[in-house]
Amino acid sequence: MNFRKTLTGAAAGLALAAGAGAANAAAHMSEITVGYFLEWPMPFQYAKVNGLYDEEMGIKVNWRAFDTGTAMSAAMASGDVQLSVSQGVPPFVVAASAGQDIQIVDVALTYSENDNCVVRSALEIDKNSAKELEGKKVGVPIGTAAHYGFLKQMKHFGVDTSTMEIVDMAPADSAAALSQGSLDMACGWGGALRRMKQSGNVLLSGAEKEELGIQVFDVTSAPASFAAENPDTVAAFLKVTADMNRKWNSGEMKQEMLSAMAKDSGMDEAAAQATLDGFTFLPIKEQLSEKWLGGGTQKFLKEVADFFVETGNIPSARDSYDTAVDTAPLKSLVQ
Repeated sequence: MNFRKTLTGAAAGLALAAGAGAANAAAHMSEITVGYFLEWPMPFQYAKVNGLYDEEMGIKVNWRAFDTGTAMSAAMASGDVQLSVSQGVPPFVVAASAGQDIQIVDVALTYSENDNCVVRSALEIDKNSAKELEGKKVGVPIGTAAHYGFLKQMKHFGVDTSTMEIVDMAPADSAAALSQGSLDMACGWGGALRRMKQSGNVLLSGAEKEELGIQVFDVTSAPASFAAENPDTVAAFLKVTADMNRKWNSGEMKQEMLSAMAKDSGMDEAAAQATLDGFTFLPIKEQLSEKWLGGGTQKFLKEVADFFVETGNIPSARDSYDTAVDTAPLKSLVQ
């Protein structure tokens, strides 16, 4: 598969849609639509299922499930979605680099152990024999954090990806294909990653990936025009989210929250807890620190974009991604 053709084609479509969508983004402020992922349990879902967003924001919040962050970008570009919870950094970067009207408004979570690539057990390939992956077939959700991690790992191991058959697949589909033996390697996250691990092994742990500079975190994103025109709405949404993160981190109502998160994610409680064990939800002040939205995130966006340019997946990167982050809504919540 030609990665560049796929990503640049998608990016061009997003850029065209962004112009049409921006005008409608805030047209009906009696309600908004928020994107999220199934099989990706997060504390905000307790508020989602109990109607707390509607209650505290004073508007109706509609929810729409997605398979990938690239699909979230497309929905925000068209104006169908106003906020996306837990969008991966790489799909955000692809959209922003193409000129889409999009900004990060918070760090949703970090999860280096919950996003990875798995090699089919029968191949008996590990980090010491990774070159044997050349010529193999891999399922990768293109333009996502898993795609970025895959490319960075292959570069680290010196694997020539041009020799590989690379199929653009949602993680749930590639997990099934890996178990059936129709893929040699699959990349993904969450519940799909857990199922992949039943069929194979990872090459690098989360800590080992971080040593290579592979940061894995998701963001809450929004069309820049929507965030600028509706700062109070964005801040109110982030406040409810932060309140839920604080409750979960404190252990308060843990069982009640876990039950709601699992059910809303389409998972059993044991699987949801196993996934949550690999998640970290940052307090607002930490999100605003220099390591994150105070400068570190902006630098990382540039690193990801430059890497995608270097590997031929997007034609160009911005000179800077400083304007791709809007900290005003979060700062308004700091006492």
